[in-house]
Amino acid sequence: MDDTINSAQTVDDLALLAGLTAAVTEAGAVLLDRFSTEDRVDDLDTLLAAIGDNDVASVAVLRPALERLRPEARWDDDEEGRGSLGAGEWWVTDAAEGNVNHIHGRVDWGVTATLVRDDVPVVTAVFLPALGQTFTAVRSAGASLNGSPLAVSAKSDLAAALVGTGQAAPGEAADARRRMSASIDRMLSAALLVSATVPATLQLVQVAAGHTDAFWQYGQVRSGLVAGALLVQEAHGAVIDTTGAPWTLASDDFIATTPGLASGIAAVLR
Repeated sequence: MDDTINSAQTVDDLALLAGLTAAVTEAGAVLLDRFSTEDRVDDLDTLLAAIGDNDVASVAVLRPALERLRPEARWDDDEEGRGSLGAGEWWVTDAAEGNVNHIHGRVDWGVTATLVRDDVPVVTAVFLPALGQTFTAVRSAGASLNGSPLAVSAKSDLAAALVGTGQAAPGEAADARRRMSASIDRMLSAALLVSATVPATLQLVQVAAGHTDAFWQYGQVRSGLVAGALLVQEAHGAVIDTTGAPWTLASDDFIATTPGLASGIAAVLR
């Protein structure tokens, strides 16, 4: 594809950003109305019911707004979907990213929506209502937080790095659990501090903002990775797999970090 076509596509994607941001903001407002720091859940049945109610309320606002923006784009409605989507445009969303945090009265949750074209994330918006933060990115046009440009950290020494990981979803496969636990052990010897928390997007926005130096994950749930992958990439970060190759939706694992740490982290995790 020549530069003229690339440039025209970027302009078209930028034109989507205002509407996309409005859509996640409107859906986030619905969740904020349902939120209290006093919220608690006492058992699994109550937790699952609250998760479902939040999803339904947010999707009812988010999906129509995105379908109006890009009627021809298909809808990826599998929140735990993995692997390639295929040719064409798709909306990949999480209408209540960090839903379990929301219903436990924590503030680390939000709404994400990403347009994926031919298996490549091209436009994203992440709204964190309880924190008043809106992260946006357009492929080849940069990333921002509340309108200010983002950049990953300048770290190049893994021994000084703050890094994190977490489950992609409840009920991870045994192989993913084994890889995750072994990787945490290795990283505890290599990095300064290691955290493990959910959701992935909330860690990835911190990598894009330079507040955390790296995030890795073995579970490959699309909706938890595509928004953060684009944000980190457009904040001049590295988004790779453990072989050091560029990450794709077909990759077996995921690393987002600063360029100065990429090869070292991949070596530890590999």
